[in-house]
Amino acid sequence: MLSGEGCMKALFKVIKATAGSRGLGRVFITGVSPVVMSDLTSAYNVAENIYLFPQFNALCGFHEREISTLMALVVKECRLPESRSDEAVEIMRTFYNGYRFSQDAEQHVYNPTLALYFLKAFQRDCRYPREILDSNLAMDRGKMHYIARMPQGRALIFDALADDGSVRIHKLADRFGVEDMLHAPKDTGFVASLLYYFGILTQGGVTPYGKLILTIPNLVIRKLYAETIREILLPEGKESDMVRRAADALYEHGEIQPLCDFVEKKYFKVFSNRDYASANELTVKTAFLTLLFNDTLYIMESEAEIERGHADLTLIVRPDMRQYRILDILIEFKFVSLDEAGFDGKALEKMDTEALRALPAVQRKQREAEAGLARYREKLNRKFGDVLRLKSFSV
Repeated sequence: MLSGEGCMKALFKVIKATAGSRGLGRVFITGVSPVVMSDLTSAYNVAENIYLFPQFNALCGFHEREISTLMALVVKECRLPESRSDEAVEIMRTFYNGYRFSQDAEQHVYNPTLALYFLKAFQRDCRYPREILDSNLAMDRGKMHYIARMPQGRALIFDALADDGSVRIHKLADRFGVEDMLHAPKDTGFVASLLYYFGILTQGGVTPYGKLILTIPNLVIRKLYAETIREILLPEGKESDMVRRAADALYEHGEIQPLCDFVEKKYFKVFSNRDYASANELTVKTAFLTLLFNDTLYIMESEAEIERGHADLTLIVRPDMRQYRILDILIEFKFVSLDEAGFDGKALEKMDTEALRALPAVQRKQREAEAGLARYREKLNRKFGDVLRLKSFSV
């Protein structure tokens, strides 16, 4: 399509030839990025890229005031209490908001495809859609797997989900031609730029040192990261069934041990030596996050801010799913390094579970976790009130 006189180049040559005084007064191309245009330069080298201009930040997205206006109309049409409008907008903000396409823009915008999907379903059925992710965005999973196969791709996907959902680079790459994709060095900046232009990372500001911050925009995109990691590490269907059963035991009965056993005996077995060498508390949290992510039942947040504190992992039942007998979950993670434990790996392998739990370093971390859980339980109960069916765990 792009090499030689392929159809794409031929098309843009015609557009270029007829622009200006020969029929086309102005050409405006939407839905494209440097990823698409890189190999068309010779055929269409008169285009101006306005992708990053702040005045066009909201060109293809919705502001929250627009969402709120539409939601109020839907709630009124469905003859629901006005409070449902605020609740619905909060859900949409969590799952669909967060996109910013210029570092100079201040406002975030909602994904229009997902916003309209939610609004149409709500208007049609007068209830929220059960599935938060529109199937039209299923193609993004393929993009994630493509990125994961790149030299720095897997590490970047893991790091983005494990940390605060952000990546720091010097600048966005803007060359993605066939030759670049085949032969150019694919460092973190190159891979992160691809994720940005694919819509799987978005602008998050600038560091004090002038680096560009790219962030995961919202919960529905975070789900793509979680699912990609899970599919990379657990490609077998049988293991996925085991995960579902372990997760159900936690959701329905508050039993976390089956999930802990799976993480220890199955999940960590497929980690590489590099993963083990850099393992920390975030590694463990990421493992649980990828296995527990369920946006049909829950609003899941990592490092959720609760009254100026940050809980490691919360799974709060969606308001429209409170009719079911599933539990709200709070998990606090602690990590004990070999140095803190005072033993080498071989010595620890010989200890049973009770001996490990009795280690002073483990006991100290356990006390810290219990203190944190007590604080967050109190704060969550104040925030959500009697509707909460909270179970808390330290891992």
